[in-house]
Amino acid sequence: MTDHVTTPGPAAPQKIDTTVPHSARIWNYWLGGKDNYPVDEQAGDAYTAVFPGIVTIARSSRAFLRRNITFLVAEAGIRQFLDVGTGLPTAENTHEVAQGLAPETRIVYVDNDPLVLAHARALLTSTPQGATAYVDADVLDPERILAAAAETLDFTRPTALILSNILGHVADYDEARSVVTRLMAALPSGSYLSVNDGSRGVDPVFEQAQDAYNESGAVPYNLRTVDEITAYFDGLELLEPGVVSVPLWRPEAASPAPAVIGEHGGLARKP
Repeated sequence: MTDHVTTPGPAAPQKIDTTVPHSARIWNYWLGGKDNYPVDEQAGDAYTAVFPGIVTIARSSRAFLRRNITFLVAEAGIRQFLDVGTGLPTAENTHEVAQGLAPETRIVYVDNDPLVLAHARALLTSTPQGATAYVDADVLDPERILAAAAETLDFTRPTALILSNILGHVADYDEARSVVTRLMAALPSGSYLSVNDGSRGVDPVFEQAQDAYNESGAVPYNLRTVDEITAYFDGLELLEPGVVSVPLWRPEAASPAPAVIGEHGGLARKP
Protein backbone atom coordinates (compact mmCIF):
# COMPACT_ATOMS: atom_id res chain seq x y z
CA MET A 1 0.00 0.00 0.00
CA THR A 2 1.47 3.34 -1.02
CA ASP A 3 -1.33 5.37 0.55
CA HIS A 4 -0.03 8.43 2.34
CA VAL A 5 -0.74 12.02 3.25
CA THR A 6 1.41 14.80 1.82
CA THR A 7 1.44 18.15 3.62
CA PRO A 8 4.39 20.32 2.64
CA GLY A 9 6.04 22.22 5.46
CA PRO A 10 4.87 22.60 9.07
CA ALA A 11 1.22 23.42 9.44
CA ALA A 12 -0.79 24.20 12.54
CA PRO A 13 -4.07 22.32 13.02
CA GLN A 14 -6.93 24.17 11.40
CA LYS A 15 -10.18 24.76 13.26
CA ILE A 16 -13.40 23.73 11.54
CA ASP A 17 -15.72 26.75 11.65
CA THR A 18 -19.27 25.48 12.15
CA THR A 19 -20.80 28.97 12.36
CA VAL A 20 -20.34 29.92 8.70
CA PRO A 21 -21.69 27.86 5.79
CA HIS A 22 -18.98 26.29 3.64
CA SER A 23 -19.36 25.50 -0.05
CA ALA A 24 -17.83 22.01 0.15
CA ARG A 25 -20.21 21.01 2.94
CA ILE A 26 -23.22 22.56 1.18
CA TRP A 27 -22.28 20.74 -2.04
CA ASN A 28 -22.04 17.52 -0.04
CA TYR A 29 -25.53 18.19 1.34
CA TRP A 30 -26.96 18.68 -2.16
CA LEU A 31 -25.33 15.42 -3.25
CA GLY A 32 -27.10 13.60 -0.43
CA GLY A 33 -24.09 13.37 1.90
CA LYS A 34 -24.08 13.71 5.69
CA ASP A 35 -20.76 15.50 6.24
CA ASN A 36 -22.19 18.93 7.00
CA TYR A 37 -23.53 21.07 9.82
CA PRO A 38 -26.91 22.73 10.49
CA VAL A 39 -25.58 26.05 9.16
CA ASP A 40 -24.71 24.32 5.86
CA GLU A 41 -28.12 22.67 5.60
CA GLN A 42 -29.83 25.98 6.31
CA ALA A 43 -27.82 27.71 3.58
CA GLY A 44 -28.43 24.82 1.21
CA ASP A 45 -32.16 24.86 1.88
CA ALA A 46 -32.31 28.64 1.43
CA TYR A 47 -30.59 28.25 -1.92
CA THR A 48 -32.87 25.44 -3.15
CA ALA A 49 -35.91 27.46 -2.08
CA VAL A 50 -34.89 30.00 -4.73
CA PHE A 51 -33.39 27.58 -7.22
CA PRO A 52 -34.22 23.85 -6.75
CA GLY A 53 -32.19 23.09 -9.89
CA ILE A 54 -28.93 23.40 -7.95
CA VAL A 55 -29.29 19.75 -6.92
CA THR A 56 -29.37 18.76 -10.59
CA ILE A 57 -26.29 20.91 -11.23
CA ALA A 58 -24.38 19.28 -8.37
CA ARG A 59 -25.22 15.76 -9.51
CA SER A 60 -24.63 16.54 -13.18
CA SER A 61 -21.21 17.95 -12.30
CA ARG A 62 -20.30 14.69 -10.54
CA ALA A 63 -21.52 12.63 -13.51
CA PHE A 64 -19.49 14.80 -15.92
CA LEU A 65 -16.37 14.18 -13.85
CA ARG A 66 -16.98 10.43 -13.87
CA ARG A 67 -17.32 10.39 -17.66
CA ASN A 68 -14.15 12.48 -18.01
CA ILE A 69 -12.15 10.12 -15.81
CA THR A 70 -13.51 7.05 -17.58
CA PHE A 71 -12.38 8.45 -20.93
CA LEU A 72 -8.98 9.47 -19.59
CA VAL A 73 -8.21 6.05 -18.15
CA ALA A 74 -9.93 3.74 -20.64
CA GLU A 75 -9.24 5.62 -23.89
CA ALA A 76 -6.40 8.08 -23.27
CA GLY A 77 -4.32 5.76 -21.08
CA ILE A 78 -3.85 8.29 -18.28
CA ARG A 79 -2.57 6.81 -15.01
CA GLN A 80 -1.96 9.99 -12.98
CA PHE A 81 -4.47 12.55 -11.70
CA LEU A 82 -4.05 15.86 -9.87
CA ASP A 83 -7.47 16.76 -8.45
CA VAL A 84 -7.42 20.34 -7.11
CA GLY A 85 -10.36 21.45 -4.97
CA THR A 86 -11.41 17.95 -4.06
CA GLY A 87 -14.38 18.72 -1.86
CA LEU A 88 -15.81 16.24 0.60
CA PRO A 89 -15.67 12.56 -0.39
CA THR A 90 -18.90 11.31 -1.94
CA ALA A 91 -19.67 8.46 -4.31
CA GLU A 92 -17.52 7.89 -7.40
CA ASN A 93 -14.51 9.89 -6.28
CA THR A 94 -11.66 10.31 -8.74
CA HIS A 95 -9.57 7.43 -7.39
CA GLU A 96 -12.56 5.09 -7.19
CA VAL A 97 -13.42 5.59 -10.85
CA ALA A 98 -9.80 5.61 -12.07
CA GLN A 99 -8.48 2.71 -9.98
CA GLY A 100 -11.62 0.71 -10.72
CA LEU A 101 -10.49 0.73 -14.34
CA ALA A 102 -6.70 0.68 -13.78
CA PRO A 103 -5.65 -0.23 -10.21
CA GLU A 104 -2.14 1.15 -10.70
CA THR A 105 -3.41 4.73 -11.14
CA ARG A 106 -1.92 7.39 -8.85
CA ILE A 107 -4.04 10.28 -7.57
CA VAL A 108 -3.20 13.41 -5.59
CA TYR A 109 -6.09 15.30 -4.04
CA VAL A 110 -5.68 18.97 -3.07
CA ASP A 111 -7.84 21.02 -0.71
CA ASN A 112 -7.36 23.46 2.15
CA ASP A 113 -10.51 22.87 4.17
CA PRO A 114 -9.77 20.98 7.43
CA LEU A 115 -13.00 18.97 7.30
CA VAL A 116 -12.31 17.90 3.72
CA LEU A 117 -8.79 16.82 4.63
CA ALA A 118 -9.93 14.91 7.71
CA HIS A 119 -12.49 12.94 5.74
CA ALA A 120 -10.16 12.41 2.80
CA ARG A 121 -7.50 10.87 5.00
CA ALA A 122 -10.05 8.52 6.54
CA LEU A 123 -12.00 7.53 3.44
CA LEU A 124 -9.97 7.98 0.27
CA THR A 125 -7.78 4.90 0.37
CA SER A 126 -5.81 3.51 -2.54
CA THR A 127 -5.49 0.13 -4.18
CA PRO A 128 -2.24 -1.68 -3.27
CA GLN A 129 -1.01 -1.21 -6.86
CA GLY A 130 -1.63 2.54 -7.00
CA ALA A 131 -1.34 5.52 -4.69
CA THR A 132 -3.58 8.19 -3.20
CA ALA A 133 -2.12 11.26 -1.51
CA TYR A 134 -3.58 14.44 -0.03
CA VAL A 135 -2.11 17.93 -0.18
CA ASP A 136 -3.19 20.73 2.16
CA ALA A 137 -2.81 23.77 -0.10
CA ASP A 138 -4.72 26.69 -1.57
CA VAL A 139 -5.62 26.75 -5.25
CA LEU A 140 -3.90 30.15 -5.41
CA ASP A 141 -0.54 28.54 -4.66
CA PRO A 142 0.16 26.34 -7.71
CA GLU A 143 3.86 26.08 -6.95
CA ARG A 144 3.21 24.58 -3.53
CA ILE A 145 0.64 22.20 -5.02
CA LEU A 146 3.08 21.00 -7.67
CA ALA A 147 5.98 20.58 -5.26
CA ALA A 148 3.89 18.43 -2.92
CA ALA A 149 2.21 16.45 -5.70
CA ALA A 150 5.61 15.59 -7.18
CA GLU A 151 6.20 13.34 -4.17
CA THR A 152 3.53 11.00 -5.56
CA LEU A 153 3.22 11.84 -9.26
CA ASP A 154 5.90 11.67 -11.95
CA PHE A 155 5.54 14.90 -13.90
CA THR A 156 7.57 13.50 -16.79
CA ARG A 157 4.52 11.31 -17.53
CA PRO A 158 1.14 12.52 -18.84
CA THR A 159 -1.13 13.65 -16.02
CA ALA A 160 -4.76 14.78 -15.89
CA LEU A 161 -5.40 18.02 -14.01
CA ILE A 162 -8.94 18.24 -12.63
CA LEU A 163 -10.42 21.60 -11.63
CA SER A 164 -14.04 20.82 -10.84
CA ASN A 165 -16.09 23.72 -9.45
CA ILE A 166 -13.02 25.32 -7.89
CA LEU A 167 -12.06 28.17 -10.23
CA GLY A 168 -15.29 29.98 -9.39
CA HIS A 169 -13.85 30.51 -5.91
CA VAL A 170 -11.04 32.59 -7.40
CA ALA A 171 -12.53 36.08 -7.36
CA ASP A 172 -10.29 37.59 -10.04
CA TYR A 173 -10.79 35.94 -13.42
CA ASP A 174 -7.30 36.75 -14.67
CA GLU A 175 -5.88 35.12 -11.55
CA ALA A 176 -8.02 32.04 -12.17
CA ARG A 177 -6.59 31.79 -15.67
CA SER A 178 -3.09 32.22 -14.26
CA VAL A 179 -3.66 29.29 -11.88
CA VAL A 180 -4.63 27.05 -14.81
CA THR A 181 -1.66 28.20 -16.89
CA ARG A 182 0.87 27.67 -14.10
CA LEU A 183 -0.41 24.21 -13.23
CA MET A 184 -0.56 23.05 -16.85
CA ALA A 185 2.92 24.44 -17.55
CA ALA A 186 4.38 21.82 -15.21
CA LEU A 187 2.70 18.93 -17.03
CA PRO A 188 4.20 17.26 -20.11
CA SER A 189 2.79 16.87 -23.59
CA GLY A 190 -0.05 14.37 -23.62
CA SER A 191 -1.46 15.63 -20.32
CA TYR A 192 -5.10 16.71 -20.01
CA LEU A 193 -7.10 19.50 -18.41
CA SER A 194 -10.64 18.91 -17.13
CA VAL A 195 -12.59 21.99 -16.03
CA ASN A 196 -16.22 22.48 -15.12
CA ASP A 197 -17.81 25.44 -13.35
CA GLY A 198 -21.10 27.20 -12.83
CA SER A 199 -21.92 29.36 -15.85
CA ARG A 200 -23.54 32.74 -16.29
CA GLY A 201 -25.86 33.57 -19.17
CA VAL A 202 -27.91 30.38 -19.16
CA ASP A 203 -30.36 30.48 -16.24
CA PRO A 204 -31.31 33.85 -14.63
CA VAL A 205 -32.88 32.13 -11.60
CA PHE A 206 -29.62 30.30 -10.94
CA GLU A 207 -27.72 33.56 -11.19
CA GLN A 208 -30.12 35.26 -8.77
CA ALA A 209 -29.70 32.46 -6.24
CA GLN A 210 -25.91 32.49 -6.56
CA ASP A 211 -25.68 36.26 -6.22
CA ALA A 212 -27.80 36.10 -3.06
CA TYR A 213 -25.58 33.33 -1.67
CA ASN A 214 -22.46 35.39 -2.37
CA GLU A 215 -23.95 38.28 -0.40
CA SER A 216 -24.86 36.07 2.59
CA GLY A 217 -21.40 36.07 4.17
CA ALA A 218 -20.47 32.63 2.85
CA VAL A 219 -17.32 32.17 0.76
CA PRO A 220 -18.35 33.54 -2.67
CA TYR A 221 -18.50 31.43 -5.81
CA ASN A 222 -18.33 33.41 -9.05
CA LEU A 223 -20.28 32.23 -12.07
CA ARG A 224 -18.41 32.72 -15.34
CA THR A 225 -19.60 33.07 -18.92
CA VAL A 226 -19.19 30.16 -21.31
CA ASP A 227 -16.53 32.15 -23.19
CA GLU A 228 -14.60 32.67 -19.97
CA ILE A 229 -14.73 28.96 -19.14
CA THR A 230 -13.67 28.13 -22.70
CA ALA A 231 -10.65 30.43 -22.39
CA TYR A 232 -9.21 28.22 -19.65
CA PHE A 233 -8.38 25.79 -22.47
CA ASP A 234 -6.44 28.28 -24.62
CA GLY A 235 -3.39 26.62 -26.18
CA LEU A 236 -4.80 23.12 -25.64
CA GLU A 237 -6.61 20.71 -27.97
CA LEU A 238 -10.26 20.62 -26.92
CA LEU A 239 -11.90 17.24 -27.32
CA GLU A 240 -15.31 17.03 -28.94
CA PRO A 241 -17.90 18.31 -28.21
CA GLY A 242 -15.88 21.23 -26.78
CA VAL A 243 -17.08 23.28 -23.83
CA VAL A 244 -20.76 22.50 -23.33
CA SER A 245 -23.34 22.29 -20.59
CA VAL A 246 -22.08 19.29 -18.63
CA PRO A 247 -24.99 16.90 -19.32
CA LEU A 248 -24.22 17.31 -23.04
CA TRP A 249 -20.57 16.21 -22.70
CA ARG A 250 -20.53 12.68 -24.14
CA PRO A 251 -23.73 11.52 -22.39
CA GLU A 252 -24.14 7.82 -21.81
CA ALA A 253 -26.37 6.09 -24.33
CA ALA A 254 -28.85 4.85 -21.72
CA SER A 255 -29.29 8.23 -20.02
CA PRO A 256 -32.34 10.45 -20.62
CA ALA A 257 -32.09 13.22 -23.20
CA PRO A 258 -29.72 15.79 -21.63
CA ALA A 259 -30.88 19.32 -20.90
CA VAL A 260 -28.83 22.51 -20.85
CA ILE A 261 -28.07 23.71 -17.30
CA GLY A 262 -25.90 26.49 -15.88
CA GLU A 263 -22.78 24.35 -15.53
CA HIS A 264 -20.29 24.11 -18.38
CA GLY A 265 -17.14 22.12 -18.84
CA GLY A 266 -14.76 20.43 -21.21
CA LEU A 267 -11.68 18.27 -21.55
CA ALA A 268 -8.54 19.16 -23.50
CA ARG A 269 -5.15 17.63 -24.31
CA LYS A 270 -1.83 19.42 -24.04
CA PRO A 271 -0.05 19.11 -27.42
